[in-house]
Amino acid sequence: MAQVVDADDTTPLLRDDASSDDHHDDDDYKSRWRSIRVMYFTMFLSSVGFTIVITSLWPYLQKIDDSVNASFLGWVVAAYSLGQMVASPIFGLWSNYRPRKEPLVCSISINVLANIYYAYAYLPRTNNKFHTLMSRALVGFGAGNVAVVRSYVAGATSLKERTSSMANMSACQALGFILGPALQACLSFIGEHGFTVKIIQLQLNMYTTPALLAAAFGVINILLVLWVLKEHRVNDHGRLIQAINYTSEAPPLLMIFIFCIGFESIFVFLVVKVASQRVGDRPVLLAGLAIIFCGFFILLPWGNHYPKIQWADLKNNSLVRQMFEATIASNRSLEPTGCPYEQTWCQYTPAIHLAQYISSDILIGVGYPACNVMSYTVYSKILGTKPQGVYMGWLTASGSGARTLGPVFVSHVYTILGPRWAFSLICGMVVGAIVLLSSVYHRLIALSVRHRGTVE
Repeated sequence: MAQVVDADDTTPLLRDDASSDDHHDDDDYKSRWRSIRVMYFTMFLSSVGFTIVITSLWPYLQKIDDSVNASFLGWVVAAYSLGQMVASPIFGLWSNYRPRKEPLVCSISINVLANIYYAYAYLPRTNNKFHTLMSRALVGFGAGNVAVVRSYVAGATSLKERTSSMANMSACQALGFILGPALQACLSFIGEHGFTVKIIQLQLNMYTTPALLAAAFGVINILLVLWVLKEHRVNDHGRLIQAINYTSEAPPLLMIFIFCIGFESIFVFLVVKVASQRVGDRPVLLAGLAIIFCGFFILLPWGNHYPKIQWADLKNNSLVRQMFEATIASNRSLEPTGCPYEQTWCQYTPAIHLAQYISSDILIGVGYPACNVMSYTVYSKILGTKPQGVYMGWLTASGSGARTLGPVFVSHVYTILGPRWAFSLICGMVVGAIVLLSSVYHRLIALSVRHRGTVE
């Protein structure tokens, strides 16, 4: 048992003794940080794997399967998070009892094969949309390794290093979200038809090439895990606990918004490091939730400007409407604009202005990264130095579950009841989170602080 820490509830989270700096030149210290950087890269590639095809999913589905509709697109997008939700606890549990190389190599291999599967989804003669759905679910399943990544970084850093490392990891995640669409845009020069490699029956075009690039990145990731990653665990003061050597080893506007918000997130991650050192982790977490609430509150419709209605003058003439819809179906270049006439709330709900949307994006782009970093940081400090794979797996799974249910829930509420109900319910959820966090605020401290010492 290490020396008891004499400080208040927050000080040990921000200040450490000098012992963690004693071995900066040692091979163990260098190996530990090389391994942590491999985890940064793994987190980066996990985000790239999600976004590198996301803006082209819809045109790809339309190209390979004529029976696809917009509702099915929602399920394809949600499949990634569903796969991640299922896989996170499994890989987390695996990493608690076996070398972390095993679940990492397995998960990344699944990711590589799933991206290749996605590139070949056009090949079957029927049910191509379901092959796309399955491939995205498998990509998400492979991305369940983020639980292992966060568990490794939490176990390989001291309390002093933890917040900075978690912020760096989240910055890598945000950078992946930025560069994914950018990489896809760079590959668009290949064109919609591209060319075919006949010997392997592979069509290389602007839809399949990004997935194959993600697969290539995955192969590089596997090699780094096998050659560079070593097992390291340190206590809250940075002293080595164990160093294990195992003998068995989209539309342009959407892209612009993703790009800008991603860079904003990276800036926030840097600010969070400084803010947490000055005021503590818990206040930053609460402030992030408050900013998120403001971001969604701004989206509530107001004013006297109402949206246009599609085919509003044809509502009472079913025959004319059917003819017009048939024309739309036969000529995809003719796309209706405005609010669908089936959504009756459009007639009495004001439109959301572009300024509202941009302001909301900016606020949520500040609040979400702060909450993301601080939630994982506080969570890992509460758990202490014991293996965290399963716990990180459940935390990651809960986030994936929200990303699975969230789009389905919001899209249905929005379609049936409109933006007032959709965003009001989200605001209510955020308020609930703030109240819950405030009620247990005094308990959200590091395990070593709770016991007035360091648990080793």
